[in-house]
Amino acid sequence: MQLTSETLERAIEHLAKLPGVGRKSAQRLAMHLLKQSDEQVLGLASALADLKKNIRYCTVCFTVTDHDLCPICASAKRNTGTVCVVEEPKDVYAIEKTGEFHGRYHVLGGVMSPLENIGPNDVRITELIGRISGSEGVKEVILALNPDAEGEATSYYLNRLLTPLGVAVTRIAYGVPMGTELEYIDEATLGRALAGRRGF
Repeated sequence: MQLTSETLERAIEHLAKLPGVGRKSAQRLAMHLLKQSDEQVLGLASALADLKKNIRYCTVCFTVTDHDLCPICASAKRNTGTVCVVEEPKDVYAIEKTGEFHGRYHVLGGVMSPLENIGPNDVRITELIGRISGSEGVKEVILALNPDAEGEATSYYLNRLLTPLGVAVTRIAYGVPMGTELEYIDEATLGRALAGRRGF
């Protein structure tokens, strides 16, 4: 369908490139933005420009931050003896929302994937080894990678590298999500839940 405005079409094309946004959703977003005040739209544009200009990676854990050190790495209240290894900065946010973890993080920036030619040197494994071998006093590394083929392969690789360094290597539990009926759980998830069972 030919739109009446090339400017609107260009905005829709860019919005449709966002994850989870199809062309119809992009069109709704563009039309919504047209109805907003100049102040609101310019505020959004400014926030997006600042996002690209001001955001950097923490020099220790590699999560996104506005400063050289993220607030987690800068906090004296965090347990420096435990490091949780995740794939992406969004995983840090997910774990932080639980309020259960009080250690520090290490963001790999991806996982190993031979099919996509991503090897150990393409993610931040060297930096992780440096942290474990360094002066932070790390005693436990928790692997919190996604339970897919690439995440599993990366977890096994990290376990082989980290265990000789004298740290405890653990991984997050996999199991049945709350509020789900067993008949709808796939066999692999249910099998892991049974194998990883624990007492009350």
